[in-house]
Amino acid sequence: MHKILIFKNEKLLRQALTHRSYVNEHPGEGEHNERLEFLGDAILNFLSGKYLYEKHAEKGEDELTRRRSALVDEKQLAKFAIEVGLDFRMRLGQGAIRDGGYQNPNLLSSTFEAVIGAYYLDNKSDDNKSDIEEVRKIVEPLFNSVPENIVVSRSNVDSKNRFQEWVQSHVTPNPPIYETEQIGGPSHAPIFVARVLVDAKEHGTGTGRNKKDAEKAAAEDALAKLKKQGLL
Repeated sequence: MHKILIFKNEKLLRQALTHRSYVNEHPGEGEHNERLEFLGDAILNFLSGKYLYEKHAEKGEDELTRRRSALVDEKQLAKFAIEVGLDFRMRLGQGAIRDGGYQNPNLLSSTFEAVIGAYYLDNKSDDNKSDIEEVRKIVEPLFNSVPENIVVSRSNVDSKNRFQEWVQSHVTPNPPIYETEQIGGPSHAPIFVARVLVDAKEHGTGTGRNKKDAEKAAAEDALAKLKKQGLL
């Protein structure tokens, strides 16, 4: 069993593995994992940024940002989830299972983020403060396992980063803002729509099965419009 699945508080791990679709079918189960997913996403962004900052002293901000996006994107986090054995441990509703939920990259990546958040909370010091160092020991070997050529390849095609670079070079130093909301779909296969704004002006919209995909689609829409106008 991977160390990330060894918890002092088993109830916390259980929550991290519990998707909304399972709670919908078992109302007495308690809280699903979305709050933990939010925490884990923030922790992974910090740790991946720190990891890349220390590993690539010669790289600038734009390059490091692209690499970070590639290192913690949905596809890569789903692979991490399978690597540490989360796939068939996820607690999913029957509808999600019938739709192939155990192999769904969105569910896998979200569960991985939730488990990271839960692991952080589970590792409290004597003064009851959580220690991110314990999470770092878990995730850095996973980061190291990703071949450099894959990280570079993915970082070169990230539409959000490409649009941000254009905005900061031609419009404003402020990064684009994404407004994203769920517009439909069941809990295990939601549909999101995203709008990308620059100085409060909409530049593109997009939909996706998760927030990240919707935001990427919005960035791609914005880039396509720039290209059509001869600005890219």
